[in-house]
Amino acid sequence: MVSGRRKIAVIGAGNVGATCAFVLAQMKIADIVLLDIYEGFAKGKALDMSQNANVLNYNGTITGTADYKDIAGSEVVVVTSGFPRQPGMTREDLIGKNADIVSQVGAGIKDHAPDAVVIVVTNPLDLMTYHMQQVTGFPPERVIGQAGVLDSARMAHFIALELNCAEEDVSPMVLGGHGDTMVPLPRYTTVGGIPITQLMSQDRIDAISARTASGGGEIVKLLERGSAFYAPGSAAAVMAESVLNDRRRLLPASCLLTGQYGLSDVYIGVPCIIGSNGVEQIFELDLTDEELGSLQGSGEFYKGQLKDVLGY
Repeated sequence: MVSGRRKIAVIGAGNVGATCAFVLAQMKIADIVLLDIYEGFAKGKALDMSQNANVLNYNGTITGTADYKDIAGSEVVVVTSGFPRQPGMTREDLIGKNADIVSQVGAGIKDHAPDAVVIVVTNPLDLMTYHMQQVTGFPPERVIGQAGVLDSARMAHFIALELNCAEEDVSPMVLGGHGDTMVPLPRYTTVGGIPITQLMSQDRIDAISARTASGGGEIVKLLERGSAFYAPGSAAAVMAESVLNDRRRLLPASCLLTGQYGLSDVYIGVPCIIGSNGVEQIFELDLTDEELGSLQGSGEFYKGQLKDVLGY
């Protein structure tokens, strides 16, 4: 990689943002700008990572800043800014606090990186992605929420533990909101091409689906101070790489629906192709009445919160 040719910005230098930046550096695909309201925090993290460039064989630059002018030219902006969950808090408890932050961040992106694809990680994910799209005014396909990649990865891990198989052979599919209303789809989840419905009992599938839905909360409870960051940061990096290199990967992500699955004007997790333009295509799976009902219930839950809490 030749330094200076391409750029990715990561907004928020906390654990999620720093992990995302570090994984991106390991991918060797672009220069990285780490932005945080605490300039020294961003500069310190960036310097620490930069001092590892020799070990990683990374020839790009990693810089820290508090000035949005420095994100100019970024093809992808990953937004991780916001308050993390504390024990006993739901993602929805964060709505008011993080909506204000997203408003500020969105204005900075709109002014200085108007052509970027934005990947939102801030919780509550589906609401903050909708809010980001409204604040920036960007086409919906250029504002995507990172949830399904993380939720699917969690489900894949639990399946691999259950079957004592290689994680790379598990292809999971989790739709819906990033929260308790998410919709794991066992029929579309395979190991080596075989649906897990043929590999384990319904009781075990139900248990794994339930653990997947509460995966983040389980980590919050264990950590006591803070929330998950390795998996969320890495999942955002995977999405950013698919955009930057136009990989056109089929990934579950939070997208604005316009009638798909009987839902519209709401961001919710669905399978989509992610390429240089952001969301290139949304796929509408053939769902059972129960699966579709769960997905629509998830969507209506967030539509209610958009109206009642954010005023949309």
